[in-house]
Amino acid sequence: MLEEQRVGEILAAVPERRHWRYRPRRVGMVWRSRTFRVAAVCTVLAVCALAILALVRNQTGTEGFLVGLGLAVLPVPLLMAAFRWLDRVDPAPWRNLLFALAWGAFAAALIAILANSFATRWIATTTADPTNADNLGATVIAPVVEESAKAVAILLVFLFRRREFSGIVDGVVIAGFTASGFAFTENILYLGNAFGEDQQAGASGVASMTAATFFVRAVMSPFAHPLFTILTGTGFGLAAASARNRRFRRIALPLLGLVLAMGMHALWNGSASFFGPLAFYAVYAVFMVPLFGVLTWLVIWARRRELRALAAELPGYAAAGWLPPAEPLALASMRARGLARDAARRHHSFDAGAGWGNPYGPGHSPGHTPGTGAVHGPGHGAVAPVGAPVQALPPVQAVAQAQAVAQAQAVAPRKERRKAQAQAKARGKAAARTVAEYESFAMSLASLRRQARLGTAGPDFAARELELLHHLWQRRDVAAPALAYAAQAAGLLRPYPFPPAPVPYWPAPAPAAFPPPHQAYGSYNPYRLPPR
Repeated sequence: MLEEQRVGEILAAVPERRHWRYRPRRVGMVWRSRTFRVAAVCTVLAVCALAILALVRNQTGTEGFLVGLGLAVLPVPLLMAAFRWLDRVDPAPWRNLLFALAWGAFAAALIAILANSFATRWIATTTADPTNADNLGATVIAPVVEESAKAVAILLVFLFRRREFSGIVDGVVIAGFTASGFAFTENILYLGNAFGEDQQAGASGVASMTAATFFVRAVMSPFAHPLFTILTGTGFGLAAASARNRRFRRIALPLLGLVLAMGMHALWNGSASFFGPLAFYAVYAVFMVPLFGVLTWLVIWARRRELRALAAELPGYAAAGWLPPAEPLALASMRARGLARDAARRHHSFDAGAGWGNPYGPGHSPGHTPGTGAVHGPGHGAVAPVGAPVQALPPVQAVAQAQAVAQAQAVAPRKERRKAQAQAKARGKAAARTVAEYESFAMSLASLRRQARLGTAGPDFAARELELLHHLWQRRDVAAPALAYAAQAAGLLRPYPFPPAPVPYWPAPAPAAFPPPHQAYGSYNPYRLPPR
C-alpha cells in the first residue's frame, strides 16, 4: 500500500500545461472545426469566382463584361425575392441560400464552362463539323453537365444541413437560388458576347443583338434555369420527407428529378439549336409555361401543407399548457403572423413612448394577453388569476393624460426626444424579431412532431423537442399577446361568452401528465367551437 501511494503521488505531480515537453497530437480535429470548414468553403468559392470571372472577361472583353454584368444582375433580386416568398412559412437560414447562390454562380458555372468547352472541342475534332459539334454540345452535353453541377449544391445542403432540409419547399428554394446564380453568370457571358457582336456590326437600340438577348433570357425566360433545377430539388424534397427505412425511395427520387431536369433542359436547348425559333416558341408555350404552372401549384400546396401541419400538431402542446389556445390558429395563418409582428413592434414602441398607439387596445397593459383573460406579471411566466381586472381609462382621464404627455414632450429637449424615439424603435424592432423567432421555433416544433409521427425523426427527438419548447417559453411574454391579438384581428376566433354560474359551459379537461397544464387559461376555452 505504501508503494502504491508513492507511485500515485509521483504520477499526480504533473507539471503545468505551459511546461509540457510533449503534447498530444490532435488527430482529425482540424477537419471537425467549424471555422476550418467555413474557411475552406469560402476559399473554394472565392477561387472559383476569380476563375470564372476571368474566363468570362477573356471571352467577352472588358466592355462586354461590364455591360453583361450590369444587365445580368437585374433579374437576380426578383428571383431571390420570389423564392424567399415561397419560403415564408419556415424560412431557411440565409447561409444555406447564399451558399447555394454562390455555388451556382461560381463553382457550377466554372465546371460547366470548362466541361462544355472540352466536350465541344472533342466533338468538333472527332466529327470535323464545328457547327454540328456546337449543336450537340448545347443539346446533349450541356444539360447533363450543368444540371449535375447545380445538383451538387442541393446534395451538399441535403447531407450537411439535414435538419434544415425537411420537405419539398426547402428543395425548391435551394434549387431556385442555385439556378439563379448559375443563370446570372451565364447571362453575363451571353450578353457580353452579344454586345461584342453589336460593336462589330455597329448596331444599337431595340434592334441590337444585346436587346434581343436580354429580352429572351431576362424577360421572357428568367425562370428557365430555376425551372429545370427545381425538378431536382423536388426530388430531394420528397426524399427528405420519406421515412428513413425507405432507402430505395430516398435514392431514386433525387435521381429521377435530376434525369427530368436534364431532359427538360435538353428539350429547351434542342428546340432552338435544331428546329429554329418557331420550335423554340412552341416548346415555350407547350411545355415550359404549363410546367411552370404545375410546379408553382405544387410549391403552394406544399406550403399550405406546412401550415396545416402547424394547425394539426400544435394543439397538443396548447392542451398541455405550453401554448395559449389561440396560438395554433394564429401560427397557421400567414396574415395573422404578419399582424403579430407588426403589433409587437408598435406595442413595444408605444410602451417606450413613441406615441404610435397601442394595437392591443386602450386598456391593454404590457403583460395582458388579449382574448385569454390572463395578465402576465413582470416575472418570467408569472400570471395573475383568470378574470383579473384590466380596465380602460375613462375618456376624460385619457384625454388629460394625453395632453400631459404632449406638454411634457414639447418641453423636453429635442435631442432627448430623438434619443427616446430611437430607443423606442429599437425596442419595437427587437419585439418584432422576438415574435418572428417564436414563429420559426413553433414551425420547427410542428415539423419535428410530424416527423416523429411519420417515423422520420432521429433518436434525439426528445432532446430537440425540449430545446424548442425552451426557446418558445423564453419568448412567450412578448409573442403570446401579439399572437392572441393577431388571431382576433384576422378573424380566426369565435369567442363565446361565459355561461351563467354555476353550470359550466365546458367540462374541465383532465390534467396532463407532462408538461403540467398552465393555470392561466383555466378549464374554459373561449376559442373552442361548440359542437354542431
